[in-house]
Amino acid sequence: MRGKQKATGVDDLIDENLKRAFQDTLEEGVPDRFMALMEKLKAAQDQKPPKENSK
Repeated sequence: MRGKQKATGVDDLIDENLKRAFQDTLEEGVPDRFMALMEKLKAAQDQKPPKENSK
């Protein structure tokens, strides 16, 4: 069982380092142009009639 505990410790260390490395990315805002594109796509999707599932 000791090997599993060691692996868990390594996994925890990897998790911590990945979170530290990508924390800035997580805190970044979404660019305005991306939000505008998402709004356009949602509006276009809302205007389309739903597709019927035919089997």
